[in-house]
Amino acid sequence: MTATRADLHIDRPTVADGAALWRIAKDSNALDLNSSYSYLLWCRDFAGTSAVVRDERGEPVGFVTGYVPPDRPGTLLVWQVAVDAAQRGRGLAARLLDGLTERVAAEYDGLTAIETTITPGNTASERLFTSYAERHGATVERTVLFEAGDFPDGPHDPEVLYRIGPLSL
Repeated sequence: MTATRADLHIDRPTVADGAALWRIAKDSNALDLNSSYSYLLWCRDFAGTSAVVRDERGEPVGFVTGYVPPDRPGTLLVWQVAVDAAQRGRGLAARLLDGLTERVAAEYDGLTAIETTITPGNTASERLFTSYAERHGATVERTVLFEAGDFPDGPHDPEVLYRIGPLSL
């Protein structure tokens, strides 16, 4: 059964959510899959700058992971965003991103921008982040952060850095 919006809530991830985040990332068929260990660490060490959306049973059905780079304390770098296939098309990724940035802005004084990287052709992510910029009255600057040849482990598309700001949260 698909949960209605009223049955879903956004929360901080816990270590117990790490396996579910890994599964959602794996099943996305779009994200670079990190080791299961990294998702456990992410839920432990970066819970304050990440979020999960839970179904009526409390199980994660989507997530956004991020961190505040030490040399750019006014920026939230969004690492990954994914929603379980059964929950897609309901605006959950946008709700997660909005909820997370509102929380981070309240807890980290001076949040002025978010950054993420998107591979060319990932239209879902491009739409998510450009619509986020529109909702928050911000501009989007795009520059190639990592060229295809920078990746040592085989063929990889370039990663384009999207810098969105200044934010009005």
